[in-house]
Amino acid sequence: MLNKEVAKLLNEQVVKEFYSAYLYLDISNYFYDEGLDGFGNWFYIQAQEERDHAMLFNTYLRNNSEKVSLGAIDAPYKHYTNFKAPLEATLAHEQFVTASIHTIYEAAFAVKDFRTMQFLDWFVKEQGEEEKNAEDLIKRYDLFGSDAKSLYMLDNELASRVYAAPSLVL
Repeated sequence: MLNKEVAKLLNEQVVKEFYSAYLYLDISNYFYDEGLDGFGNWFYIQAQEERDHAMLFNTYLRNNSEKVSLGAIDAPYKHYTNFKAPLEATLAHEQFVTASIHTIYEAAFAVKDFRTMQFLDWFVKEQGEEEKNAEDLIKRYDLFGSDAKSLYMLDNELASRVYAAPSLVL
């Protein structure tokens, strides 16, 4: 049985991960609406990944005989005035999620919950990748976004991203 505080934080993370999926679906729709289907695809796949992360936390709780209590998922409050704004919002959001996972890790460490720490190890690594991907996308947009032809090529490249299910074994 999990420590009550750790279980509470894990339950809250389920909602945060579903919110991440909502946020990235919203960003995906924004880019599709703006005619940047490659960016739309990239964020659509990102939404799928975040949904999977939520399900992994959900499964972990259930596998540890914990009741999953789903909270409300707020609609994303994002209205973008340029193509770079959602990219910056993505980086800020990933940093928020990283901090949240670190908080859970700290709580698990405090009560010597090594199983939860091992589960979270995958997410710690994943968040490093998520932040780097967001940073790289901003850098590439800064390099190419002001030139229509280069933006077109970047958009085409992002269209090639395909969904891959997470490889975490519970």
